[in-house]
Amino acid sequence: MVIAMVSRRAIAALLGGLWLASNLTGVATAAETDLSKTAGGVTVYLGIVPAEIVEGLPPGSTTEQPMHGRTPKGPHEYHVVAAVFDAASGVRVSDAVVTAEVSGLGLSGAKKKLEPMQISGTTTYGGFFDLPGFDLYTVKLTVERSGASPAALQFKYDHRR
Repeated sequence: MVIAMVSRRAIAALLGGLWLASNLTGVATAAETDLSKTAGGVTVYLGIVPAEIVEGLPPGSTTEQPMHGRTPKGPHEYHVVAAVFDAASGVRVSDAVVTAEVSGLGLSGAKKKLEPMQISGTTTYGGFFDLPGFDLYTVKLTVERSGASPAALQFKYDHRR
């Protein structure tokens, strides 16, 4: 199966839907789901998509750089995206340091700092991770903001389907 590569505008549309779903009233108030959590003063909406969807333009293109400084390699690369909001005000957090650790059931995982991304005038954090098997993954996020204690959030991502 071939997935067409898309531009940053298409990514903006994809993540714009994530933003809209998490911010319909201007305040992050959605009920917690498997991919949204509130802890330590922040609400985080998590997205995980195949890297092919966000890898950008074909090699050799001069109009766009690869996302996160590289083009993902391998059939099991996924893009982990976190939209972070202040839990009390619902305002998007654009000055955090977000770290993710993604691990399969019973395994230790890769830990990376998620890079801030500007999409449709908002900040979202993302990075590529290898998800090699059909597994139930744990995604541990740490959100660090100036003047606040780090927030730790843990998500389950079912990659068995």
